[in-house]
Amino acid sequence: MTETPNPYIVDADTLTGEMRPIRRVVIALGSNLGERLATLQGAVDAIADTPDVWVTGVSPIYETEPVDCPPGSENFLNAVVLADTTLAANRLMDRALAVEDAFDRERSDVPNSPRTLDVDLIVVGDRRSDTEALRLPHPRAAERAFVLKPWFDLEPDAELPGFGLVADLLANLGLDAITLREDLELDVN
Repeated sequence: MTETPNPYIVDADTLTGEMRPIRRVVIALGSNLGERLATLQGAVDAIADTPDVWVTGVSPIYETEPVDCPPGSENFLNAVVLADTTLAANRLMDRALAVEDAFDRERSDVPNSPRTLDVDLIVVGDRRSDTEALRLPHPRAAERAFVLKPWFDLEPDAELPGFGLVADLLANLGLDAITLREDLELDVN
């Protein structure tokens, strides 16, 4: 079992000597191609194996209808991972992209095309960013029940910075297109 680090301890980056606070991270995972469950489990394992990242929770799995995807797209399996990290947000984003690439994520010019794996940074502490490479908090998280419901399951009092309480956002969206998959589970090694 992974231990949660003390949030009041600041670790030194061994390469630069720079002090970095421990930040809470919310990571959304999704897959609608191939072996969806195995891919999500592999993503959880890869995140847990990342130096300076401590996974503190993994949500139940939900099956969701595709949102804004091309016609004929298959349903997604979605989950949320909570972690603490001392990594800078841009390094964490690089890691998320590397995990997607490790599971053969193909990028397309077609928005929201089917994919083996989607790893989205939803929140990295109180960090805000609006660059092409990194947008924090995730700009569409407040509109996505497949992000909010798994997050709510882990942290019922969570707040999406700039948008409000996850519970309130979720109440406004509803749960019509999302189904809990009690038969599926992700483990933290």
